[in-house]
Amino acid sequence: MKIYKDFLFEAAHYLPSAPPGHPNSRIHGHSFRARVWVNGEPDAQTGLIVHFDELAKAIADAQDALDHRFLNEVEGLELPTLERISMWLWNRLSNRVSGLSRIEIMRESCNEGCVYDGPTAGDVRQAAE
Repeated sequence: MKIYKDFLFEAAHYLPSAPPGHPNSRIHGHSFRARVWVNGEPDAQTGLIVHFDELAKAIADAQDALDHRFLNEVEGLELPTLERISMWLWNRLSNRVSGLSRIEIMRESCNEGCVYDGPTAGDVRQAAE
């Protein structure tokens, strides 16, 4: 069984890998929605996998690190693609959220998104670079 909690953040960025003259090579902003999924079984006494208030507390620090920020200046997000933001958020939450199973990042202004189900050997190598 899975539950999820959404949070919103507004942020600016540019993509250093975009070709010269491309709109993404210039600083621009987006409204983002992040969805944090937790996998588990409901506790026999509480009926909950995790209380949503506890999940919100675990997420709050990451949300603050992203909201109304210039993502290129956030440590680990110098190349702030949806893919990298998803991995960054996973790394930020994996020690705080037991049963973390998926991160989704959506750029609401563009109707685009990324789904990340946790690190593989390739993801771990990329995050270390």
